[in-house]
Amino acid sequence: MTYPISRRSFGLSLSAVAATAVAPQAFAQPGFPSKPVTLIVPNAPGGAIDILARSLQLHLQSVWGQSVIVEYKPGAGTALGTDFASKAAPDGHTLCLVATPHVINPAMRQLPFDTVKDLSGITILGTSNVLISATSAYPANTLKDAVDLIKKNPTKFAYASPGSGSSMHFAMELLKQRAGIELLHAPFKGSGPAYPEVFSGRIDFLVDPLFSSLPHVKSGKLKPIAVTGPRRSPLAPEIPTVAELYPGFNVQSMFGMVVASGTPRAVVQKIYADLITVLKKPEVIEKMAALGLEPNPITPEQFDVTIKEDIERWTKLVKSANIKLD
Repeated sequence: MTYPISRRSFGLSLSAVAATAVAPQAFAQPGFPSKPVTLIVPNAPGGAIDILARSLQLHLQSVWGQSVIVEYKPGAGTALGTDFASKAAPDGHTLCLVATPHVINPAMRQLPFDTVKDLSGITILGTSNVLISATSAYPANTLKDAVDLIKKNPTKFAYASPGSGSSMHFAMELLKQRAGIELLHAPFKGSGPAYPEVFSGRIDFLVDPLFSSLPHVKSGKLKPIAVTGPRRSPLAPEIPTVAELYPGFNVQSMFGMVVASGTPRAVVQKIYADLITVLKKPEVIEKMAALGLEPNPITPEQFDVTIKEDIERWTKLVKSANIKLD
């Protein structure tokens, strides 16, 4: 949190009076940014979040007239880089990109920082839909028929995900609760090795980003069942949503930006406003579309609320479904 200067204990000494006398000069803040900005990527180079970071880097440098330095700090399921950002000087000059693990990690394990108290949200940059698909030979074609079939054979079917603790894993576990079904979870280290298992029919379902699965849907190797977002995706408007059968269902992959808590609100608001400008640029929209991302900005205050609510939602799911990391 940002505490006003009046809450600091200066006492009534002459030195305090002197400090107050020079406060306009001592505490005057230059325009942001006043020096190069570091953009933390808490993942290894090469993924979607890295590509997004490079696009933002280019355009924010143009807006700010300052260098933006992308720094990679992968490890601990993104917690290493986020921890670094949480402990940076709260002046807005160290930013951190985050993805869905930002709200899932606190529900799964102890972290060296408090996601809600030690970091402030700036905005959601974009979201992507998750697709539940099935092997092409699966006998059901709709979510309702698939659920009915699973209920008749409660121990027969399994689904593959890119790993425990991913948004794809949580989407399916939430669906299991809403639908009242049982499905074996087959977590993989990334989605790459999961695809052949579903293509061959050894595993019945796959849960992965729509953007990644869509080429295999078009080739006939996968049968689309439903997307997990709140509305149909413009990438494949013919695929229904889970929410059409279970109202209110909404699980998406998220990319956002955060900063150390205590950063002046005026700085947070400026970063947010400048990001909105960047996100409206056609070349940024095109780059995000190539990653399967839809720009979906919300205000810093809304993002803080969303982070808190998502952590609470996933913590409840972890406890009720007894989800554990592999």
